[in-house]
Amino acid sequence: MRKPPKINIKQTDILSDDYYTLRKYTFDYITDGTSQEQQREAYDRGNAAVILLYNQKEQTVMLTRQFRLPTFVNGNADGMMIEACAGLLEQESPEDCIRRETEEETGYQLSEVKKIFEAYSSPGCVTEIIHFFVAAYAENMKVTDGGGVDETEDVEVLELPYKKALQMIISGEIKDAKTIMLLQYVGLHKLLEV
Repeated sequence: MRKPPKINIKQTDILSDDYYTLRKYTFDYITDGTSQEQQREAYDRGNAAVILLYNQKEQTVMLTRQFRLPTFVNGNADGMMIEACAGLLEQESPEDCIRRETEEETGYQLSEVKKIFEAYSSPGCVTEIIHFFVAAYAENMKVTDGGGVDETEDVEVLELPYKKALQMIISGEIKDAKTIMLLQYVGLHKLLEV
């Protein structure tokens, strides 16, 4: 493995600071004694947590369906995406975030969550690290109908057979990378039957 480069950030410019922050970085990329000035833009939307809820007895998973503008402007005809429950960390731990998001979006109050790994969502342009979780759920954990907490959230809760969710990846009905990763994790670790 090559020795990592030395990076010297020389300038940071904020290009946009509306909903999230877009910065332009000017930096020296130093490797093998050679320095090259480069520029890159990085989108900072904070870090996030995502969870796949699964029910061993019923062989089901709990997913959500909601409108996602970036997919709509990039060819998703209705903009609707089927995803695992997720949310941005809001000055809280990943565990606290995912418990809150699960209750808000799905209506389930979880007793235990298991963190399985972390991953950068799109390391070429986005700073975000996603904390991935799984948790078992049962009907007695349901405390509300879910669906989000305010009028800007319109979240549909979907309880699907695990095998159907896997088929939906192949058919293109599920195109969300974090959800695909979690569904595959469940299969690899035999949390549900395939």
